[in-house]
Amino acid sequence: MSDYENAIEISGLTKKYDGFTLDNVSFNVPRGSIMGFIGQNGAGKTTTISALLNIIKKDSGSVKIFGMDNIEHEREIKEYIAPVFDELPFHEQLNARQVSVILKSIYKEWNDNKFKEYLTRFSLPEKKKLGKFSKGMKMKFQIAAALSHNAKLLVMDEATTGLDPVVRNEILDIFLEYLQNEENSILMSSHITSDLEKIADSVTFIDKGRILLSGYKDDILESHRIIKCTKDQYKNISHEDFLSARISDFGVEVMVHDKDMCEKKYPDLIYNRTNLDELMMFYVNAAKKEWK
Repeated sequence: MSDYENAIEISGLTKKYDGFTLDNVSFNVPRGSIMGFIGQNGAGKTTTISALLNIIKKDSGSVKIFGMDNIEHEREIKEYIAPVFDELPFHEQLNARQVSVILKSIYKEWNDNKFKEYLTRFSLPEKKKLGKFSKGMKMKFQIAAALSHNAKLLVMDEATTGLDPVVRNEILDIFLEYLQNEENSILMSSHITSDLEKIADSVTFIDKGRILLSGYKDDILESHRIIKCTKDQYKNISHEDFLSARISDFGVEVMVHDKDMCEKKYPDLIYNRTNLDELMMFYVNAAKKEWK
């Protein structure tokens, strides 16, 4: 593969359906990093990933993976991509040994020994039918398969949804281990933002088919703050200085996106750190500015 700076480069990606449009989506996933792709259910995460993998045909825009066009070089690219979905993509009547035979015929760099090592590590039986596996076992099985053909990019679509915290933590540790190789990258779509806060280098937030925010996670969390204030204090904050405000009987919570500027302009207010969950809520409500 050619030398490349970003594992994924999406520019102006558009896909129109009846009642939903993926609208001019653009973001990059830097090589050697993990990006959290966040948003509510139905926001456009799966549509974006489906276009990225050329499962659906985009209407316009460009997608590059490893610096190559995702359609023109599809076969070469897919040798080194490992998608991991919420649902198991293998037939439930198959067992691990049979899946290994199938994948060996698909991937040039399939490593059966590595696959068996992951099966042992995850306590996954070789002869048991996949349909008999629990949800956690099915997810671990997908990851074992994904990591056994020298994939340089993992693409996760809500992969940790429905898993218990112990299994989720185990999987997150595996991802961090995978990223020890600086050639490897991950795009991880999820609405479980606590997982992404632990491991993501950057985040992209999509809502109603549009990108609202994209950048390095630490920079985003550092620049945004929540001000908790009285309704009288709130009246003195200019509307252009905040994203949205949650108003209750007890007072107001205001999300600002330029902490340094606001601290100079409103030095008497208290600025609290925020998290990805709160960011999502305040950004989703930015259009109406005030909400309850």
